Amino acid sequence: MISAEQMALLSTQLAAILGPEHVRAGTAGDTIDEWTVGLVVAPGNAEQTARALKCVTEAGAAALVRGGGTKLGWGNRPKAADILFETQRMDRVIEHAWGDMTATVQAGCSIATLQQTLADHGQRLAIDPLWPAHATIGGVLATNDTGALRVRYGALRDQVIGMTVALTDGTLAKSGGKVVKNVAGYDLPKLMTGALGTLGLIVEATFRLYPLPMASRDLLLTLPDAQAANAALLAINDSVLAPGAVQVRSAAGMLPQIDLRFEGLPAALDAQERQLGQLTGVIPQPGDPALWQAREGLWNGSEPALICKLGMLPSDLARYCDILAQTAGPLKLGWQLITNGLGVAMLRLEGANEEALLAGFMRLRTDIAQLQGSLSILGCPPGIKRRVEVWGDVGDGLLLMRRVKDRFDPQRTLNPGRFVGGI
Repeated sequence: MISAEQMALLSTQLAAILGPEHVRAGTAGDTIDEWTVGLVVAPGNAEQTARALKCVTEAGAAALVRGGGTKLGWGNRPKAADILFETQRMDRVIEHAWGDMTATVQAGCSIATLQQTLADHGQRLAIDPLWPAHATIGGVLATNDTGALRVRYGALRDQVIGMTVALTDGTLAKSGGKVVKNVAGYDLPKLMTGALGTLGLIVEATFRLYPLPMASRDLLLTLPDAQAANAALLAINDSVLAPGAVQVRSAAGMLPQIDLRFEGLPAALDAQERQLGQLTGVIPQPGDPALWQAREGLWNGSEPALICKLGMLPSDLARYCDILAQTAGPLKLGWQLITNGLGVAMLRLEGANEEALLAGFMRLRTDIAQLQGSLSILGCPPGIKRRVEVWGDVGDGLLLMRRVKDRFDPQRTLNPGRFVGGI
């Protein structure tokens, strides 16, 4: 943390770059993980962002970043917090090259706004992150937040074909498209996606787009147990069926259900529905489109809860459900599990007190690691976050991650401590 005198001087410098109306004192509403920042700044473009970030770095201050504010609780507690960069002023769709099926958009643009702009030309960005009305492009990229569409369209980083990033030394680094400066040897889009804003501040991104489907159909399969659900999921994955989205919902005391969305010509949808029933031996029922937002419900509830991200082999889904039941039962914990396509899931673990939650989580993390899976925390009570590394053990990869951090942010200006291993 910098001194009050240093903060006052930095405020004057930032006001000269951004305009005094875009620099203000932090308030209780700007608290992130129990840190209230001294200043909140709102750059209006990439150049202002880079200049402001360089000033902050030279002052030895620590900076956090806020887009729509939907995922501010993700990651470890910051080690320091002086300045909060807001991206909402950078909210434009810069270019929609609909003939080339690409779009370049500023980091502060919401997902819903971008999708509406693209839909006017019959196109879309094939991602379905949490809270799209408020989540921004920059925040979604920084947290690598994707949903069930990934089963058909791939991971978020595979849809980014260009990116502009403000680095802490004032450089605007670009990858893809017109190049101002490349960071030699690094694939910026893949490196920045999921790095939680610890390497640079994303200011623009260019995406490949997909056409809106002519028609779509949501279907629901209800299975008798987790083993049957796992078998059906693997059979669908190994078949000629081509669902646009897949998710599995399971919870304590609930029969597992598989939601599927098929897209294409109406006649093709009829054929896929028939094949689905023949393949699984279960008659598909009409699905509810609202169920694709079921992940957002994991954050709702009155009891203390952990919201976790689970990585696993698709073939082990039933084993993970068994582990959840065996761990949660003796500790009187409730649980809900929702997969994002195949191999990634979100888990809500809830209970009457934090000690039981923490004990259950640590036991789950150990058991899941033995199955070559991973368990990280996205949301939890402050008392638990102070006591646990939310990302878990990443093994030998941590040394490389630290070297990359040294290359991009040697002063530890951006989101210090929030990423893996306290990076």
